[in-house]
Amino acid sequence: MKNIHVLAIPYPAQGHVIPLMEAARCFTSNGLKVTFVNTEFTHKRVMSACSEIDGMQMVSISDGVEPGDDRNDLGKLTKTMFQLMPTKLEELINDINKNEDEKITCIIADCYMGWVSRVARKMGIRLAVFCPCSAAVLAMIMSVQKLKDDEVINSRGVPLKNETVQLSTSMPFMDPANFIWACVGDPTTNQIIFDFSILGGMEAAEAADHIICNSTMVLEPGAFTLFPKMLPIGPLLATNTSTNQVGHFWNEDYTCLTWLDQQPLSSVIYVAFGSFTIFDQLQFEELAQALEDTKRPFLWVVRPGTSGGMDYVYPSGYLERICTLGKIVSWAPQQEVLNHPSIACFVSHCGWNSTMEGVSNGVPFLCWPYFADQFFNKTYICDIWKTGVRLNQDETSIVTREEIKSKLEQLLINKTIKENALNLQEKVVDCLLAGNSSNTYLNKFIDWVKEGND
Repeated sequence: MKNIHVLAIPYPAQGHVIPLMEAARCFTSNGLKVTFVNTEFTHKRVMSACSEIDGMQMVSISDGVEPGDDRNDLGKLTKTMFQLMPTKLEELINDINKNEDEKITCIIADCYMGWVSRVARKMGIRLAVFCPCSAAVLAMIMSVQKLKDDEVINSRGVPLKNETVQLSTSMPFMDPANFIWACVGDPTTNQIIFDFSILGGMEAAEAADHIICNSTMVLEPGAFTLFPKMLPIGPLLATNTSTNQVGHFWNEDYTCLTWLDQQPLSSVIYVAFGSFTIFDQLQFEELAQALEDTKRPFLWVVRPGTSGGMDYVYPSGYLERICTLGKIVSWAPQQEVLNHPSIACFVSHCGWNSTMEGVSNGVPFLCWPYFADQFFNKTYICDIWKTGVRLNQDETSIVTREEIKSKLEQLLINKTIKENALNLQEKVVDCLLAGNSSNTYLNKFIDWVKEGND
């Protein structure tokens, strides 16, 4: 019997791999066969951090980056992938398609892997695009030509205006300085991201039959109204199906859940900044001291450095002083953590996965964005949904211990923000129920995939 076979390929970053794997789980539970394609480097990390990934075939292709090269150099990584991976993907698909009953029916490509659209077109395979970020950010990418025409940006994507802009009257204002391609790194990196990921993403979005998004209609009605081609199927969370999350690059420390069990209800400050955020030593010390000074229980994720060791030095005697107050882990099962009744708030970089996880659990945010789309996500949280507050830097670009402590105290006593978070949680979770928006759009997409196999 011929399988309905979907090939899924994410951008090789944890915040992209995890939600697409959750989407793939939705597809396999609805009878589709999924081959999930990571780069070789990402594949090894994902498989070493998770002993079992159910329901899909995990494969890898080379990204062309040498073993000793810096994979945190997003510009070089992106450029190299776009040059080498198309040929490797074609070879993989041709190999799979040798079996007539296993032929690829549809390719689902991350919106930042726009080159995949050319492979799909060349091989005559239907294409869908997956958006792991907010629908508003993808709407911005799809509006690049309009932004050029309106002289908001120049032909190379560089912002020309200082005032905020709206893509439509139903969408939030956006600061051109915080456009996703303008705040990734240095100017050279920003240019590479614009030339390859952004323009490529726009091309893929235009070529795709459908765009599926890890978002909901209630969170971003303006973006989905502006681009009806985008289908909200989120939130894509493992906790929706009572399974463990997969796609992590590091092993999760489950001892933190036992520690949370011992803490009072709504008492713990959860601090985590995703897989990319980097602090200098001074900023690290300011955060460490602020958490100690709150005299409240805290769970702090301090990610290993690129070499596997610690990039930071704790203040003298710090670990001894906070041993009864806080717990520090190298990586946490974040969805389970945010779902725990002892969590009071989330100090976050505002990555979209973390945003969706916090929103889905009714947790207030203290927003500390680092780069890319995180600045716009902060706008959603603080100004549109009103489920969090923002941190501000001083004149030396440091978020001081006083600022952190003060904003935490404000957040933890603000009943309105907590009520807003709980109300939004109810609306977002309801989207997944049978017959409601996210569930309906997921079924619509799965039906489209199956129709292509007739």
